[in-house]
Amino acid sequence: MKYLLSVLVGAMSYGILSTIVVLAYGQGYKLGEVVGTQLLTGCILAWLLALYTKLRANRKQRSGSAASGQSSKPAAARLTWKHRLLLMLAGAPTVVTGLLYYQSLRYIPASLAIILLFQFTWISVLIQAVSKRQRPDRITVLTLILLFGGTLLAAGILNQGTAEFNLLGLLLGLLSAVSYSMFIIFSGKAVPSAHPAYRSAWMVTGGMLLLFILFPPYFLFNGLLWSQLLLFGFLLGLFGAFIPPVLFAIGVPHIGGGMAGILGAAELPVAVLLSSFVLHEQVSLLQWIGVVLVLLGVVLPELYKLRWGNARAMRSSSV
Repeated sequence: MKYLLSVLVGAMSYGILSTIVVLAYGQGYKLGEVVGTQLLTGCILAWLLALYTKLRANRKQRSGSAASGQSSKPAAARLTWKHRLLLMLAGAPTVVTGLLYYQSLRYIPASLAIILLFQFTWISVLIQAVSKRQRPDRITVLTLILLFGGTLLAAGILNQGTAEFNLLGLLLGLLSAVSYSMFIIFSGKAVPSAHPAYRSAWMVTGGMLLLFILFPPYFLFNGLLWSQLLLFGFLLGLFGAFIPPVLFAIGVPHIGGGMAGILGAAELPVAVLLSSFVLHEQVSLLQWIGVVLVLLGVVLPELYKLRWGNARAMRSSSV
């Protein structure tokens, strides 16, 4: 249960981000300042965790060598600079995703932006199908239908029409989904043997450096950092760049990727709820039905995999 709760809380943390960003925009802060302080605080927290992990590993190593007369290097010692560079490059898509997603919040409601971001589910399937040259199976097609129909309802397009929405905001939201899909595909292949604490630290570092190239961190020198921006950046770094990766690293190995995918869908209702109650955005009953359909589209393939895997295990055990 604690591992299930770990992944669930990590996913819910992601759902808080859009509300914090909109509140920061309301105070007059700009995109580069918001994302910059998020990655700066997230990077500091990630390296503090990596340092704690290294100290703990060294302590275990010393106690183990004292007991057995043998020693073993901690996992961090096996990270070459090539590995670190790969991890830093793997962190770049998260910055692109954040920039596109946060910028879309300037033009469209937070409840719609998170729904557009969730289109990464079918976009990932499409990229995989094209790259592997495989036609999607029936469960995948059904999932795509649910996601598409749920998106039309949840976005309010059926009862409001597209004229009610800013087309630039819609485009930015969809591009953030494409970027996030690329992150999912490539990040898992970047030095998977490295300790999660070190992987997270180097990926966040790479993302922060890329962002500071695109948006020079003037807020570090003009005194803006010591205003409310620091609070917004700390909250975004805590709930976006620190808590979810740590909790996922704890819980996912124990519950499996399928169940993690199901619990990860908790991000969507949390974001919509906060946008409704905190930002006072109008979310109709029809839109809530669309949210439920999107969630169903997210969890359906994973539930099918779990049921199919259990059925195969039962048949093999009976034989």
